[in-house]
Amino acid sequence: MIKLGVNSVLFSGFDFATAAKHIKLAGFDGVEISAIKGMCEHIDLDNWRSQAAELKQIVSDNGLEFLAMEEAALDEDRLMKAFEAGQELGIPVINIGPGGVKDVEEDFQRQTDMIAKMAEKAEPFGVSLCCKAHVGASIYSTATTLRAMEKIKSPAFGVDMDPSHIHRAGEVPAEALKPVLSRTKHVHIRDCKGVGPSPGDPPDQACGRGDIDLMAYCRVMVEGNYSGPVDLEVIGVSGLELSQVAIIAAESYGYLNACLKALGAR
Repeated sequence: MIKLGVNSVLFSGFDFATAAKHIKLAGFDGVEISAIKGMCEHIDLDNWRSQAAELKQIVSDNGLEFLAMEEAALDEDRLMKAFEAGQELGIPVINIGPGGVKDVEEDFQRQTDMIAKMAEKAEPFGVSLCCKAHVGASIYSTATTLRAMEKIKSPAFGVDMDPSHIHRAGEVPAEALKPVLSRTKHVHIRDCKGVGPSPGDPPDQACGRGDIDLMAYCRVMVEGNYSGPVDLEVIGVSGLELSQVAIIAAESYGYLNACLKALGAR
């Protein structure tokens, strides 16, 4: 069964206990805990050991599981702490963005060298380091994702496939997923209205509200036997009330769960 979760960045204005409670109420299986410096640090990587017992308890009390962590930055010091925390807390995937600038070859080589290095460092911890194509970054499209896949040999490396970024790159996400699915270990999911550069207002990122054919995307996942986490990631939520972000979560769960049920994957 494909497991559905929420990146806790959706609840960046609230503590982790509140986030977990409402993620469970919405119907999800698990949570991707946010460690995004300057945006949402539900886990503080500089002090994660002091938080570990409480975070485990919150997840357990709500009948959830840790599906992933988003650290976001390609920073060796922070990633080493993320790997340690992932091993201790049972978090299987650490997600990052690629950094660098689109179509600058020096950036692509430097950033993929660093990803390769950090994927090798992730191996002893039993976690996967996943990177997604990101608007404007050194990896931003199917073509650049395939180049990274070819270059980075570590078994701990995985693709984090986010249809909204691929959509904003001018591609059809369901078609773009097929050639990278063999190395895809995590899916960040949200909808998107228009071609960006932003994914739109938070309510328009709720699955089913935008322009992406997420049913077709789910079909490719299921037919390709994808079994990793699928985590809702909605950004730009600063100032929203708890009821507003909870509605985004619940609406997205209903849509994704219905798609996957129709495909026999839930």
